[in-house]
Amino acid sequence: MKTQHGGKRYGIFSGALWGLDTVVLAIALAMFPFADYGQSALAGAVLHDVACAVILVVYMALRGRLKDTWAALHTRPGKSVIAAALLGGPIGMSGYLIAIANIGPGQTAIISTFYPALGTLLAFALLKERMAPRQVLALLVALGAIIVTGWSATSDPIKSGNAILGVAGALACVVGWGSEAVILTWGMRDEAVDNEVALQIRETTSALVYLFVVAPIAGVFGFTLHSLGNVSAGVVALAGLAGTASYLFYYKALSAIGASRGMALNISYSAWAIIFALVLPPRTIPTPTQVVCCVVILVGTVLAATSNWGDLLPKRSEKVSASQA
Repeated sequence: MKTQHGGKRYGIFSGALWGLDTVVLAIALAMFPFADYGQSALAGAVLHDVACAVILVVYMALRGRLKDTWAALHTRPGKSVIAAALLGGPIGMSGYLIAIANIGPGQTAIISTFYPALGTLLAFALLKERMAPRQVLALLVALGAIIVTGWSATSDPIKSGNAILGVAGALACVVGWGSEAVILTWGMRDEAVDNEVALQIRETTSALVYLFVVAPIAGVFGFTLHSLGNVSAGVVALAGLAGTASYLFYYKALSAIGASRGMALNISYSAWAIIFALVLPPRTIPTPTQVVCCVVILVGTVLAATSNWGDLLPKRSEKVSASQA
């Protein structure tokens, strides 16, 4: 029971920190020189993942665990994490960016939102994870609220571009992110690959592929290096710090409560992003629709990750103590 509660807390923290990461990264991409560059999103993604990888190297070195990561790379579960990294990082994220470029952020958010649904199906089929019907319903309600949020986030959801390529990119994102969580959860069942080791393998793989394969092919390698001399690159690194912490909590959640429940809590980032966008400059005031969706997302994701909803209610002893106080 303690593991379940701890896993849920990890999942909530992962969503909150990824929401912070999203907002800080958006701030960076609105700064010079990213604001004037046509492929700023991809260049930002390269810098972001490289920053995460560097932070994790320092983190694991301070903990004296680099040798554990090296040993895990020689195991079958460790190699599976490399495959998950390729699915979730370069494939999933690149598909996400291609979709945004061709069909706009609104429709991309709508399609990509369904990665937890696919992940839940894969977790059911491959990992034998089970969710009660009411949990599945709560997840679908949360997904519906995210769709409404994505649709309302832009006044021009239809973008001029190759619609077929855009939809294909969004579907690649769904497959990449959904399958990544399931493969990671399977890999972390081996004692040689705990959540921290898995995350370092994942981020190092993703950063290397982004830096030496995706960036040169997309033609953003030179710009990415040039951007390092600007304050905006430091802001991207701050986003990477929040993202690294988010990943650490996310992987802990996957290990503790499984892929389906971990993903359900992680997608609360869309609600947390609204909250952080309201707090951080330039402050963005949410619409009434977005406020309602924010509440629905947070409640729905917690319910989807909770097997016994009665556990969310205050215990009788807690009520007595509160009344006595």
